[in-house]
Amino acid sequence: MPEPARDAPAPLVLINPAAAGGRGASMAPAIQQWLQSHAAARLHVPSSPEAAHDLLMQAAPRSRVVLVGGDGTLHKSLPALVAQQHSVGLVPLGSGNDTARALGLLGTRWQQALQWALTGPSSAMDLGRCHANGRSWYFASSLAAGFDASVGLRALRGPRWLRGLPRYLWATLLELSQLQCHAMQVFHEETLWHQGPCLFVSVLNTATYGGGMPAVPHAQHNDGHLDAVIAGHLGRRATALLLPRLLAARHLSHPRVHTRRLQSLRVACEHPIALAGDGEPLAQSASWRVESCPGALPVVHGPAQRMPRGS
Repeated sequence: MPEPARDAPAPLVLINPAAAGGRGASMAPAIQQWLQSHAAARLHVPSSPEAAHDLLMQAAPRSRVVLVGGDGTLHKSLPALVAQQHSVGLVPLGSGNDTARALGLLGTRWQQALQWALTGPSSAMDLGRCHANGRSWYFASSLAAGFDASVGLRALRGPRWLRGLPRYLWATLLELSQLQCHAMQVFHEETLWHQGPCLFVSVLNTATYGGGMPAVPHAQHNDGHLDAVIAGHLGRRATALLLPRLLAARHLSHPRVHTRRLQSLRVACEHPIALAGDGEPLAQSASWRVESCPGALPVVHGPAQRMPRGS
């Protein structure tokens, strides 16, 4: 297995103590012990996302950073990771893990995942960026608006014993009782694509979101593009019937579901609605813009997922 360059800064390992319902904190002693006998790395368990941001900004530029957590952990770290041009290895420990899934990192013991995250070669991953209310946020997996965002935000408040896809299915069923469509104008590369009621408008960088739902099965995280998926006007019954098709990746043939590759997307809504990035709350906004950031983040892919850009 390849080793870091001799003159490279010591890798930085950050554990999100809140990941997986607090499992991150309980794993810290075992990870510390493993590092003492396997790798010269600095371990931190930051008390907050702000503390993690400060550690990443203080680290030498282009350091190898290993994040022990899920999609939310990576999402909150993106501003500092991009600013410092760090390369990122992931040890998946979250409720969704859609970015880790796209990188081919699921299904291994944490010790093996940690070894690979520390020493594996990195290659470029695209990011998305959302602009709304005078602010901007990077996202690695998805930007959701409308019903999808409501489901993701409810999943954040879900029972600790539910993880992954079951947690998002639980949230979906609860949100059906409050389902709303919103009048929107959606501009694809500044050309009007959709006008009228929308159940959701989501932009994906990975094939899945929501703990493994294949929203855009053909999406690739290193092709220089994002992929948008729109669901038009759907009632509760139609939405409930769409869910099995989504889980089987057959929803894109539905007459009210549409997808397009994009470099930029702009949305205007009749009133402010929730936006969520990688399952994390961003803002309430009536107008937002999304753009692709090709090759913005060096990441460690799983051994079987090291594809050249654009393949």
